[in-house]
Amino acid sequence: MDRRELAGFLRSRRERISPADVGLPVGTRRRTPGLRREEVAQLAFISTEYYTRLEQARGPHPSREVLAGLARALRLSDAERDHLHHLAGAAPGPPPGPSREVPGSILDLLRRLPQAAALVLSAVQEVIAWNDLAAALMEDFSALSRPDRNLVRRAFLREGWLYGLSDAEVFARGAVRRLRAAAARYPDDPEVTALVDELLAGSEDFARLWAAHDVRVAAPLRKTIHHPLVGPVTVNCDVLDITDRDQQVVIYTADPGSPSAEALRLLSVIGTQRMDVPG
Repeated sequence: MDRRELAGFLRSRRERISPADVGLPVGTRRRTPGLRREEVAQLAFISTEYYTRLEQARGPHPSREVLAGLARALRLSDAERDHLHHLAGAAPGPPPGPSREVPGSILDLLRRLPQAAALVLSAVQEVIAWNDLAAALMEDFSALSRPDRNLVRRAFLREGWLYGLSDAEVFARGAVRRLRAAAARYPDDPEVTALVDELLAGSEDFARLWAAHDVRVAAPLRKTIHHPLVGPVTVNCDVLDITDRDQQVVIYTADPGSPSAEALRLLSVIGTQRMDVPG
C-alpha cells in the first residue's frame, strides 16, 4: 500500500468533482475546489474520520468494499478504479457493473455531428446518450424508460418494428453475442444477471442464440432503416470504442448527395414530431 500516492490520488479526484455532479447543493461558502471530505465519505458510506486519515496518508489498509465505495463516490473510470486498487495494495477485481456515465467530451461530440445520427451504447446495449438526429431517425429515446432503451430487450421481448432495420436478424445475433461477452465481464452485477434471466425466460430465439456461446461480432458496415415518414434510409455504420467506460459510439452517415442524405436532412428539420398523426 502506497499511502502517500493514495492520499494524493484521492485528493486530486475529489477536487475535480463539483457538488452539482453528484446532486449536492453548491452553496456559496466553499473554500475548497470540488467536494468536501465529508461529502466523499457520505457518498462512499464510510466515516469522515476514516476518509480524512486516507487523505492524510495515515489510514489503514482499505477493504475491497471501501475501495468500491470510493470508486463510486469519486466517479472513477475503470482505469482509475484499477489504479486506486493498485495504490491500496489490492489486485483489482472485475468492474462492479457496466458504466452508464458518458464522458462530457463524447456528449459534446454527439452535438457536433448535425448531419450524422449518433448514439452511445453501454456494454449491455442500452442507449445511454444520443443526438437529435438519432432520435428522429430511430426513436425519441427520452420518452422511453430505461428498460425500453435496451436494444437487446427491444429485439427479443418487444413485439413489432425494430426501427425497420434491413438486417434485424443480424443485429439481434450481434446483440446477443455482445451481451454474453458483457455478462462475463460483469459476473456479479445484478442488473446484467436479471436482464439475461428475463431474456432467457421470455424468448426462445434468445435462448437458442445464448446457448451457442458465440462472442465474435462482425463490424456492421452498412444498413437500411425504413423510416415511417421518409422511407428507406441507407447509412454507413461506424463504431468507436470508449475503452475506459466499456461503451461504444455508433455513428450513422449517408453518402453525400444520395437520397438517404436528403432524407437525413429532412429528418433534422422534422425532428421527432409525428407528421402522420393529426395534431
